[in-house]
Order: sequence, then C-alpha cells, then structure tokens
Amino acid sequence: MPTDAVAHQLFVRHLRSWLPAALRRARRATVALAYDGIDPRPAEETLRVAAECAGLRGCRLTVLVLAEGTEDLPARLGAIEAGLPPEVAVHLMPGPPSRLPVALRAATATGAPVLSYLEAQGTVDPVALSAAATGRPAEALVLAGADTPLRPALADAGFSLATEVELADTGRRIGFGTGSDRSLEAIKENLWEAGLRYRDPHGVPLSPAPEVDPEPLGRALLAELARQGPRTVTELRRYAVTATAYRAVDAVRALTALLDAGVVTREPEHGRLGGDVLVTAARSTA
Repeated sequence: MPTDAVAHQLFVRHLRSWLPAALRRARRATVALAYDGIDPRPAEETLRVAAECAGLRGCRLTVLVLAEGTEDLPARLGAIEAGLPPEVAVHLMPGPPSRLPVALRAATATGAPVLSYLEAQGTVDPVALSAAATGRPAEALVLAGADTPLRPALADAGFSLATEVELADTGRRIGFGTGSDRSLEAIKENLWEAGLRYRDPHGVPLSPAPEVDPEPLGRALLAELARQGPRTVTELRRYAVTATAYRAVDAVRALTALLDAGVVTREPEHGRLGGDVLVTAARSTA
C-alpha cells in the first residue's frame, strides 16, 4: 500500500477515536487537513467520520480542508457535505499549508480541540506546524520526506509529546505531536498494525510483529539510562514511544530482558513492573 494511503488511513482511524472524546470534552472541535488535494479521499473520509460522530447534541464541529489542488474537491465533497447535520461546518480553502494560521482563525478554532493532518513531499512548513499546535488540546499527524526530522520540528512547534518513524522502504517519515501519552501509544500501535517496515534505533530495518527481538531497544534504553540516570518505567516507556520506532509494550519486554540479564536493577526489587518502578543501570554497565 502506498505510504500516503497508510498515513491517510492512520489519520482517519485516529480521528474516529479522537472526535467523540473532543466533542464530549469541549462541545466544539476542529479537524484541519493541509495537503496537496490531488487525492480527495482524505477529505472524503474525514467528512464521513464527521457524519458518524457529530450526533452529540449541542456540539459543533468544523472541518477545514486547505489544499492547493482543489479543482475537483468541491464536486467530490459536495454530495457528502449535503448529508451532514447542521452542527458540522465545512470550509474548503485553496492554498499551501502556510495559510493554516489564517484558515484556523477564520474557522474560529481558537481555544478548542484541533486535530490536524499535514502532508509535504519534503520539509513541513513550520508555520503550519505552529498553527496546528494552537488547539486546546492539539494533535497533529504529519507525513514528510525522509530527510525531514519531524520530532524536533513538532517539539519546536509546541507539542509536549512527539514521535516519528522512518519508513524503511519509501523515503518518507510519519510524525505525530500531542500532549497525551494515551494518544501517543495508540498512534504507535496503529502504525505497527499498518504492516510497514521501520528503522530501529540503530538504523536497521524493523519489521513489526506481535513480539520483536528486545535487544536493539534494550541497548537504546541502556544508553538512555547512561545519559539521564535512573528512570521510572513510565519514563522509559515514553522514551521508547517518542524516540524510537518501538511501542510501549516493547519497552516492558526489553526492560524485563535487561533485568533477567542483570544489567539493570529495579526498586522495589519485587512485584509488577509498574510505571513507578525505578530502573537503574548496574554499575558494570555504567
């Protein structure tokens, strides 16, 4: 499956869980797409999800589509838009992603939850990223070229949590910015279910599987302990999800292997390997 299609499906799948929660919490929300517009399916699927999830009484949803190739989009979206409830407003605007700040202001998205999908062939516009981060709360899924580091760009834009994966066979990267550990872990799980190959912390192609070799991630976690000192399991899980291609569940397996090998210790020594357990590199590995 083409990488763009995988990113589109990943966004739509996340939208289905994000939108009901956002509307229950804030009673209004904005979904913004900024891409070339050549493929109408991301916008079409977004409107279909809006129709599914917009039945909460008293809620207001704005769908903003900012696309450079919008010639065919009005006709493609018109039939779907006609069937939307009045609580859903659709704004289709021509232009590059750099116009996203203006588009969001026009859609009166200030102070409300915003979920964005941003797509670029090369570097993602930092102005668009910063605009996507203004939602309260804000989340953004980004597809860009492999030479574009997305995690630091998302952090610079204002997302407190960010991750990225390099796709091993396509020359593309997928990034995600959020303020929610739960959303972060869900995106990573969905990425693995997509069946693509990623690169592990050492640049080696990684084929997702229900259980993977814990050794590469274990080495990355040991390096993190050497840099930062003792860390809780929660902190190491977050490190695995944000800084590597692995999932939170893989971090627990890697830590279990490290404990069995005696290269790290834990406090307390016994019991479940829960989030508040403190993990320390053994002196011989420091």
